[in-house]
Amino acid sequence: MRRAAFIGHEVYRRAAYGNLHPLAIARVETVVDLCRALDWFGEGEYHVSPKATGRELAAFHSPDYIAALRRADETGRADAEVRERYGIGTMENPLFRGIFERASTSVGGSIRAARLALAGSVAFHPAGGTHHGRPSRASGFCFFNDPAFALLELLGAGLDRILYVDLDAHHCDAVQDAFGTDERVRLVSIHEQDRWPHTGGLDDTCAGHALNLPVPKGFNDAELSLLLEDVVLPFAAQWRPQAVVITCGADALAGDPLARTALTNVALWNAVDSLVALSPAAVVLGGGGYNPWTLARYWTGIWARLSGREIPPVLPQQARDVLSGLSCDLVDDEDLRPEWLVTLTDPPTHAPVRAELVALRDAVLERAGAAAFA
Repeated sequence: MRRAAFIGHEVYRRAAYGNLHPLAIARVETVVDLCRALDWFGEGEYHVSPKATGRELAAFHSPDYIAALRRADETGRADAEVRERYGIGTMENPLFRGIFERASTSVGGSIRAARLALAGSVAFHPAGGTHHGRPSRASGFCFFNDPAFALLELLGAGLDRILYVDLDAHHCDAVQDAFGTDERVRLVSIHEQDRWPHTGGLDDTCAGHALNLPVPKGFNDAELSLLLEDVVLPFAAQWRPQAVVITCGADALAGDPLARTALTNVALWNAVDSLVALSPAAVVLGGGGYNPWTLARYWTGIWARLSGREIPPVLPQQARDVLSGLSCDLVDDEDLRPEWLVTLTDPPTHAPVRAELVALRDAVLERAGAAAFA
């Protein structure tokens, strides 16, 4: 079993995004607290994320955008021109104290994760996954695009068969736009159809470099298994990746207020296990997720799976105290499920595979031809 590395930083404990934003909830810090409550950080497993330098940031983002974000952070203001040109200081991408350090640390964490993966570890960076960030513009709650930096680091090391898989409920539009024509990268995205950013249609293949699987509301565990076994894993195996980068948005889980898919964390843990096993180098990132209870349990369980730890059926009191201390304005009290406070593992579901998912699978296989998935 590969050594596992967890990349984190105390910067994520600071208030961010303002009071009314979906990301103004405890996320990465809760995962760290749960892992510590469970004594799940062994010697050398926890790595403090560095902050990306200006030179490193300029490998993907334009110098003028980097300067604009830095200046807005330092002055605490973004005028109309900055909002219009760079998307900084909008309701979607609000300006808050420390945004430049926070976003730069996320990038630095993904660069470190890629380097650890190249050295033989499976690297987990839950603060990563900001897959909507544009080279010259903030977008979709993302100021920088840290998955792009993980991919660039792997490419810079000389790898020429990299697989990027995105399990977030929202399509990885900016990552696809950046790498969809790169012969060294293949991209897979399973995301909810008819949801922002309204990209990643079935026919959006980037000349065979991308596999987009838009799924309907209520997308369930059995349907995820169908797509993985019949489409995604054969596609990946045919590519024979030297490295995989996986974005694990928790908004794909049942109970998330900004999506309508219905997956359990167990199904997603199994998916991550299968994808990590495809390659000797693996980077696992976080992503979206707006229910702090489902997100924290999912990402903490990912760390357990990656680091070879057994998940207890009932959490110890210290871990339960972490979960009971969470709050979220987007989740009503009556929707708070009892298991979210006492265990990491979601109960199993038994929803069947619907005809529209079978049709989606068949359409992909027919379009690509059997040889592509042999």
